[in-house]
Amino acid sequence: MSLLPATLLTSSSELLARYQQDPQAVGGSLGLSALVSVLPLAVVLVLLGVVRVRAQWAALAGLLAALVVAVVGFSMPVGTSLLAAAHGALFGLFPIMWIVVNALWVFNMTVATGHFDVLRRSFGTLSIDERTQAILVAFCFGALLEALAGFGAPVAITSVMLVALGFQPLKAAVVALVANTAPVAFGAMGVPVITLARVTGLPLDQVASMVGRQTPFLALLVPLLLVFLVDGKRGVREAWAPALVCGFVFALGQFLTSNFLSVELTDIVAALLSALAVFALARMQPDAVWAARSPAMAGGGGPGTAQAPDSPTEVRRAYAPYVIIIVVFALAQLPGIKPALDAVEIAFTVPGLDVLDPAGEPHSTTAYSLTAISTAGTLMLVAGAIVAIVLKVGGGRALATYTRTLDELKWAILTVAGVLALAYVMNASAQTTAIGLFVAGAGGALAFLSPLLGWFAVAVTGSDTSANALFGSLQVTAAQGAGLPPELLAAANSSGGVLGKMLSPQNLAIAAVAVKMEGEEGVLLRKVIGWSLGLLVILSGIIALQATPVLGWMLP
Repeated sequence: MSLLPATLLTSSSELLARYQQDPQAVGGSLGLSALVSVLPLAVVLVLLGVVRVRAQWAALAGLLAALVVAVVGFSMPVGTSLLAAAHGALFGLFPIMWIVVNALWVFNMTVATGHFDVLRRSFGTLSIDERTQAILVAFCFGALLEALAGFGAPVAITSVMLVALGFQPLKAAVVALVANTAPVAFGAMGVPVITLARVTGLPLDQVASMVGRQTPFLALLVPLLLVFLVDGKRGVREAWAPALVCGFVFALGQFLTSNFLSVELTDIVAALLSALAVFALARMQPDAVWAARSPAMAGGGGPGTAQAPDSPTEVRRAYAPYVIIIVVFALAQLPGIKPALDAVEIAFTVPGLDVLDPAGEPHSTTAYSLTAISTAGTLMLVAGAIVAIVLKVGGGRALATYTRTLDELKWAILTVAGVLALAYVMNASAQTTAIGLFVAGAGGALAFLSPLLGWFAVAVTGSDTSANALFGSLQVTAAQGAGLPPELLAAANSSGGVLGKMLSPQNLAIAAVAVKMEGEEGVLLRKVIGWSLGLLVILSGIIALQATPVLGWMLP
């Protein structure tokens, strides 16, 4: 085999040519092709996890490695491989970062106007009991932040809030890290699941439904785990009721919303319903030790403060942005409105990107489509405009907040564009297919092992979105080779990934800085790694059973 493919030796007019995928392109061997295909992923993971290079540069280095493997190893024309990268970067920007930017803009407006503080205080009025505060702040409110912002915001904000409520810094950081699990797959308005559907070519509703039948099991366990982390066995004995109610309502809300309402609204609905359920239970059991209140807390201040209570009007206004988002997204799903919104579509075959799969059919990476109005980013922009009016944010201030949001996310934008470009090059050149077919040799055990791939990717990258972009297509290829439902393993990648979030260097660093424990990331890692692995084993067992008649009825 020549070290340089023929396409590198031809004229520039031949840099763009029809390319048919061959998963055994390297030496005619599937094993060797899979081994070479791992190189781009290894570059990203080693740079992130060992060398500690910033995510954006690791992503670009991985992209360069993927391009070299595609051209040299898989004989993909240079121009075609660059077009595949450009297509992936475009998808990373629209709709992925379009969603994230607009969601974070809405959150930043609530911070700028002080309504975030009002919302925070309202969560602190229910109880002075630390176990209940862990449930409401770290789990419920953290899930709401994950739904709107993601990318480390829930850990940073909830850990600070817990310290302000009287938690020891180490305990606050650990609780915030462990709580940031179950909501992650549907975080940032469903971006991880939306990305997973796009890179795998599976229908979004099918992927979201399957993830919504896996992560709720984690939601059932995490609140109980939080009260144990706060107060050990006594915590579970005395505060099991709010923990179970919160976990059950969140799990039910996540399942119902992801399966029957809206992918984007999944975590918002689940978070608000679970918080309301705990509030309602506290009113039903006012004498319970976990519902103990003090006059200061009832008045809206923190322990030992004499702050005047927030007015009912201000409290309603603080909750208004989330109600507005729900209403806007719900209206967009109505039968009389949804078809009209979906009709406004940007769809085209990328010029020059002529890729055929091994069977000779056009590959999914050649076509781009975006429902311009009904996409979550545009709906969030509409909701944000309404929120600006309700919160009395002037046009200039709203624009300044948007500009600041773009500046905050500039490196995240580059990272996501780079990761998606990497994923598209690997998918278009058949690198992902080669790895997937090789991994499929695990057979039936693959269902148990598949969440581990997502867990590992998120532990290194800190992003379920990136993990789905990197391994989503691989999971589908492996599932098809092993005779397993592709949506099951695709969902397992995202569901397993959420448990790697608490171990990622990014999240550990955010938590350490937030509670003023800089340099103590190793301490936090030792505190959470056991819980991460334990929950991963439980989730993997459930997913393995979903591949059998025992729980096979759970598949959509």
